Amino acid sequence: MLNNDILRRIRYTFDFNDSAMMNIFAEADHEVTREQVSDWLKKEDDAAFTKCTDHELAIFLNGLINTKRGKKEGPQPVPESRLTNNMIFMKLRIALNFKADDIIEVLKLVDCEISNHELSAFFRKPDNKHYRECKDQILRNFLLGVQYRFRPQDQEAAE
Repeated sequence: MLNNDILRRIRYTFDFNDSAMMNIFAEADHEVTREQVSDWLKKEDDAAFTKCTDHELAIFLNGLINTKRGKKEGPQPVPESRLTNNMIFMKLRIALNFKADDIIEVLKLVDCEISNHELSAFFRKPDNKHYRECKDQILRNFLLGVQYRFRPQDQEAAE
């Protein structure tokens, strides 16, 4: 799943405008221009499309955590230079303050059944024997479920 798709979905779900997107980056102590944000949100076939790097998405997600939950005291987390779906899923879970039951409920909104054990495997350290890689489909379903939760009119339109 492209980082740009994740940015687009989060922007749409929470109805963030360009200024809000820039403020989220600023919450993670990183300045971006309106042009950068606009270019990340364009479709791939647009000439001005710019690919959002893992590092930039990590900054955005850290800023989203700070925006939704408040900045924690002390030094801010260093944005990762390489992101996996598991890390993205974890950051979204933290930002939205979701517990396992919340995630399972959100996934049910898109007819994706998952057990608590399967879910917890995504949030384990990679060297843990029960760790499981989060595939694009799970992350895509989670983002769509979050969209349905925060924009219920979208779910009604889809039915």
